[in-house]
Amino acid sequence: MCRDTGISSGTFYHSKSKYEGMEFNEANRFKELESENSKLKKMLADKLLEVETIRYVF
Repeated sequence: MCRDTGISSGTFYHSKSKYEGMEFNEANRFKELESENSKLKKMLADKLLEVETIRYVF
């Protein structure tokens, strides 16, 4: 199955352990939340860098 889809067996088993026992809609919602969390972390890092830059200038 991994060869047919073009993914490694490690990726398959990692995903299986991560999403095992979830319904399809739950897994999709989980992925959406992970994506949103990643975006929020990036925004926070950008703002912290901006604050540090302002502190350095003044």
